[in-house]
Amino acid sequence: MAVLAGTAFLPGLACAQIADPGPGQGAPVAPAPVDTTQTTPQDETIVPDAEFEAALPKLSDDINAPLEPMKDFQQPAQPVTPGTVTSEIESFPPPAAEAPEFAQPLTPLSEFKVEPVKIEGVDDEKATTIRYTVAVEGLDKIGLEGRFRDLSALEDGDGKAANAAMVAARAREDELLAVRLMHSLGFYDGTAISTIEQNPQNSGNVRATITATPGALYRLNNVAIVSGPTVPPGLLDRELNLNPGDPIQAERIQGAEANVSLRLPQQGYPFVKLGDRDILLDEETHQGDYTLPVELGPRAVFGEIVTQGRRQVFDVEHINILRRYKPGAIYDSRQVDDLREALIATSLFSTVSVEPVRTEKPGPDGTEVVNLLVRQNRGRPRTLAAEIGYSTGQGIRAEGSWTHRNLFPPEGALIASGVLGTQEQGVTGTFRRSNAGRRDRTFQVSAALNHQDFAAFESYTGSIAVRWSRDSTPIWQKRWTYFYGGEIVGSNEDQFNFNKGARDRGTWLIAALPSFIGYDASDNLLNPTRGFRLKANVSPETSVRGAARPYARLMAEGTAYYPVSSSVVIAGRARIGSIPGIARNDLPPSRRYYAGGGGSVRGFGYQELGPRSPDGRPVGGRSLNEFAIEARYRFGNYGIVPFIDAGQVYEGLYPTLQNMRFGAGIGGRLYTNFGPLRVDVATPINRKPGESRIALYISIGQAF
Repeated sequence: MAVLAGTAFLPGLACAQIADPGPGQGAPVAPAPVDTTQTTPQDETIVPDAEFEAALPKLSDDINAPLEPMKDFQQPAQPVTPGTVTSEIESFPPPAAEAPEFAQPLTPLSEFKVEPVKIEGVDDEKATTIRYTVAVEGLDKIGLEGRFRDLSALEDGDGKAANAAMVAARAREDELLAVRLMHSLGFYDGTAISTIEQNPQNSGNVRATITATPGALYRLNNVAIVSGPTVPPGLLDRELNLNPGDPIQAERIQGAEANVSLRLPQQGYPFVKLGDRDILLDEETHQGDYTLPVELGPRAVFGEIVTQGRRQVFDVEHINILRRYKPGAIYDSRQVDDLREALIATSLFSTVSVEPVRTEKPGPDGTEVVNLLVRQNRGRPRTLAAEIGYSTGQGIRAEGSWTHRNLFPPEGALIASGVLGTQEQGVTGTFRRSNAGRRDRTFQVSAALNHQDFAAFESYTGSIAVRWSRDSTPIWQKRWTYFYGGEIVGSNEDQFNFNKGARDRGTWLIAALPSFIGYDASDNLLNPTRGFRLKANVSPETSVRGAARPYARLMAEGTAYYPVSSSVVIAGRARIGSIPGIARNDLPPSRRYYAGGGGSVRGFGYQELGPRSPDGRPVGGRSLNEFAIEARYRFGNYGIVPFIDAGQVYEGLYPTLQNMRFGAGIGGRLYTNFGPLRVDVATPINRKPGESRIALYISIGQAF
């Protein structure tokens, strides 16, 4: 269809059209001539130009004048020409009210779930997963590639993504990561870009490459500390230890500031505060000016201890026993931490804190007296504990206890304990006062009734003991430990009487003054991995059965721990003992030395080593030696421990290292927050008739 040229498109005017002739119709037919002299009614609707211009509103000559507000704009009335059809423009009806559901909030995106369409025969995971590899360039030059890969979003994706867009998003995250890491080492001009390409071409697999350009390393130019004078002078500069020429590295800067926060309170400034650092970088010289404002606060000396809390455990007098500093000494935060740890070690608090408090009282040499505020709230004082173990030859042994740690304040505990086992039963009552008159000194009185039925002897024993000690605990492991005291024991025991050639029973009264000293240079009380320990026991004793026979029981032991790697520790133990001053057969059987068992030579039954009586039962001896070595391999919370033990008991006074017996085995460990659980299986080497073929030991803690 073609439109005639020159036709005016105005209202009421129809357009004449020419139809294209169909095939074979010949030339088009000309239209009838139009009479232009006649005026139709439609022509009168055309507004002359002069009238149209006059109807337009007058515009201002100022082109920058503001427009007339719409509300003030009046449209001029249009003249009505006779014969013109007029119509009113009807206004639109008001909109209908929205449906209530459209006013409700949309479902949160986190709760919006869309189940993908399942296509039969198509593995969605394979169809929507692409594989990629990661290449890193430039970071190896400044030693950051390993750290980058540890934190990388691409590496975290394990080489798989739903699509290429996800790979690109991870790459953009890694660009920012690379820049942050370079900034942390002082490369503030560092840039990073990522590229993604198919590798190999058209394979569907892609390679993401992170290319880093570190740029120049920025170094410190000027180091300024804005603070008052210190005592001694230069204290802040020495503890901050940042110097011109040092790289502007985040870890170094933060570590230096942390050292100031740590060391200043140790040297008399408990209220020191560090302000916000300012580092001004120069892009041309690649240097930076470092400024650190420091508010020192007063230099302080120790004052009094004050307490606060609704349910207090200790008064000021007892807390003063626990402190190691003297009032008037220069404030040292290490002494405050030590006091806090001593309070925690009592296990009597639900919460406890120690903090310095200003007093505004002047001290010597321009200092200020600072008190220590102890905030304390009482915890539960009672404890129930239980332990169970098993070993071949000794059977099951279960031990339980009930403790009230502060029944007789301060720190006066009452302990009731019991043992129930295949070969041992007994009850014990103990009064114990911790920090008795002096820190870390414990006073203890106990009374016990016990029955033991071992292969070597059977005994019924009653004892009363008193001792003073300095002990290690899992919370407070001490370098030096000791105890000394006295003990009176009445015991009825059976033994093999070599004069009669038969077993008989006898009653002994034993008085002893046992003592012990130990030195612990290991790194952990229950699970040591490095260091060593030394122990020595001396107990002068007298046994009375018809006649008094004085003697001494001596024992020395050393253990060592050497870490071969982060997961393997070699541990060794050596022990020797001797009892001078008495013949073996005059000794009560319970006071002799024995060897064999889970805490001695594994692979043998409890007390199985050493001389035997004609009836085949162990008789013990006056001396012994024991040795052990094991390799402790740990992986996660589990461990495997192969070991070899050796030892022997002798009738004579000195351990001769002759006729040594060996046991070998392997153990398993389950490491918990209260110590390792131990399961050891061992067998004797060159086993003799009557000896155990396999020995099993289950207990808590390492063998040594």
